[in-house]
Amino acid sequence: MRGLLTAVAISAACCAGPAAARVFQPAIVYDVGVEGNPGFNEDARRGVDLFRHQYGIAALEYGVGNPTQREQVFASVARGNADLIVGLGAAQRGALEAAARAHPEKKFTLIDAESDLPNVQSLSFRQEEGAYLVGMLAAMASTNRKIGYIGGSDIPLVRRIAAGYVAGARYAEPEIPVLMDMAGSTPAAWQNPTRGAQLARSQFGRGADVVFAVAGATGLGALQAAAEGRRLAIGFDADQDYLYPGTMLTSLVKRYDVAVYDAFRSALTGTWRSGPRSLGLAEKAVDYTLDDYNDALLTRPMRDLVEDVRADIIAGKIKVPDRLQP
Repeated sequence: MRGLLTAVAISAACCAGPAAARVFQPAIVYDVGVEGNPGFNEDARRGVDLFRHQYGIAALEYGVGNPTQREQVFASVARGNADLIVGLGAAQRGALEAAARAHPEKKFTLIDAESDLPNVQSLSFRQEEGAYLVGMLAAMASTNRKIGYIGGSDIPLVRRIAAGYVAGARYAEPEIPVLMDMAGSTPAAWQNPTRGAQLARSQFGRGADVVFAVAGATGLGALQAAAEGRRLAIGFDADQDYLYPGTMLTSLVKRYDVAVYDAFRSALTGTWRSGPRSLGLAEKAVDYTLDDYNDALLTRPMRDLVEDVRADIIAGKIKVPDRLQP
């Protein structure tokens, strides 16, 4: 990734002294790549670039070469002149919180994870809203009138997304069955593509012809199984449509660029507040993908209905559940 400082260079960059003219200075710490979502850092960088374009302020940008460097990087950045320091994902929470405790005068924003420290803002995504839309698409695309859902493990995030997915599917097809399986109960359950493929094939064998995998790297196996079986799959977190063109119905994406831009802008304008804040369809922070890879799979009637429902969710006319309904 261009423009990232290594951990070795961070101390010099942070401790070179205050700028001659004091202006608002944001900073961001990119993390090591996440398997299944290799582009999340570049997505976040688009928010940095948009902020610079609109406000003429360049953020300080830092990279983490490996997980053992996280605390060193955040500590070094916090000792510098940044007014707001943004970190990406649950893996960075411990390092960010250690820096926040050591520097209570600084503002920190943690994206896609939660912290209760008084100087930390936690930005999360209402992914259940996007899941509602992809659930509609799954139901409308299914010729067997049966679809599937695979979670990495039975955790609140997986349940919230499942609730939105099932509700959206049954908005489009009220009686449609949704098969549901979890890959396991430990963190390793999210790193097992072979298990993901097994679960997808099992669901296909039971009649499902569309599967949505919210399972990290495990989900990649489900996408591959769908491609091999000429069934349809839905990607998660990043735009995964390019992986298997023709069998990727769409992907549920969360927009790190929107979250980064929101954090920077609110700190600049004085509206930044610590504590939890969620971003969803109204903020354009979650969405389904439409591109050259899946354009032929999403018909105009499908798109029109989904866009009507999107407007109703944003207007509050449709309440997306965050837990599975009986």
